[in-house]
Amino acid sequence: MIYRFRVILDNDTKDDIFRDLEIRETDTLEDLHNTINQAFGFDGTEMASFYLSDDEWNQGEEISLFDLSDDESSVRLMNETSLSDTVHEAQTKLIYVYDFLSMWTFFVELAEIAEETEGVDYPNLMFVKGQVPDEAPDKIFEAENLDGDDDYDEYDDDFDINDYDNLNFDENWN
Repeated sequence: MIYRFRVILDNDTKDDIFRDLEIRETDTLEDLHNTINQAFGFDGTEMASFYLSDDEWNQGEEISLFDLSDDESSVRLMNETSLSDTVHEAQTKLIYVYDFLSMWTFFVELAEIAEETEGVDYPNLMFVKGQVPDEAPDKIFEAENLDGDDDYDEYDDDFDINDYDNLNFDENWN
């Protein structure tokens, strides 16, 4: 069987950037990693991981390119994990992160499981939409305001750091 994936670059621009590709269900996540890198024009030399995801794209278990753990806990590795053991009708979504310094982030979704077409070489890049930017899109991480006060300002206090004499600071404390 052939898995057809849509791989979407997570970006905050109005332009859609994605690739549709086909790969054999017996291939590994490392094969999918290599296919994504080729489809988006990366050299594939950076660290990467897949993460299982639910329907809301919440990040789950990591499946890493290399085992970088320094303890006895085992990490699932891409080259040891087949696509069919990871992705199926009930588990269709993965998050793929390439280059942990730049944080290229992709949403990978299984679109269809189809019969293999005779004469087609797999993996197969089926469709390309959008130009990959030179740099990874910036991620905006917003902290939640836990006390519910929308006017909260962490720097709003009664201290004037330029008013040294009134800070009650004992410079000879030791």
